[in-house]
Amino acid sequence: MSESDGLTGLPLPADFSRRSPIYPRLRAEEAVFGVVAGAAVPVRYRDGGEVAAARTLGIADLSPLPRLGFKGKDVLSQLNTKGMSLEFRPNTASKQSDGTLAAILALTEVLLLSPLDGQADGLQVLGDDWSIDRADGAYLLPRQDSHFWFVITGQEAAPMFAKLSGVDLRTKTFKNHNIAQTPVAKSNAIIIRDDQGDVPAYHLLGDSASAGYMWDCLLDAMAEWRGRPVGLNALQALTS
Repeated sequence: MSESDGLTGLPLPADFSRRSPIYPRLRAEEAVFGVVAGAAVPVRYRDGGEVAAARTLGIADLSPLPRLGFKGKDVLSQLNTKGMSLEFRPNTASKQSDGTLAAILALTEVLLLSPLDGQADGLQVLGDDWSIDRADGAYLLPRQDSHFWFVITGQEAAPMFAKLSGVDLRTKTFKNHNIAQTPVAKSNAIIIRDDQGDVPAYHLLGDSASAGYMWDCLLDAMAEWRGRPVGLNALQALTS
């Protein structure tokens, strides 16, 4: 991963074919961008203090990172034959050997999120290996552009979500790697709990067209706890 100034130097998000749908907001918030998986990703912010914020209440935009979906009656069996380890349990997620997070949204649908370092060779192989001619009960769902991908971290994440969603996301009731498919701020979303070290963390995915609206709603809800945007570096520091 290389890093440079997102305001005055390279890379600029607009220089990349893959960038966040909210990159103008991130630049206005003084994000510093790095090149991750061939895309411009906010790795830190100019005012610092992000690791402490991530432990209390932080939000990171990972929308440019790779992700992929598959759907079909035999999707779980077929992915298991390709080296994945998936249980037949809907609304649960599991970390794969390469760090990919596999989210089983239904017995007929799986969402795959790349590791936070953007190393997505496994996803690349799965995508390249799929073909309409050989598809049999498992169909490719490109999720790179259809969904935004935010991560909300910190001890105050669940109380913050209570303002926007009717699902109880407290750690005692919503276990690590549980999934909720539910409205958040009146917009359909996917919530996946995936703790980073000892810090509660929740992936939030939804329609890319509503990314700006959702980002603003989350920042507004986070203000009570002085929550703030954090970069990818802060997320990775939670597990180091």
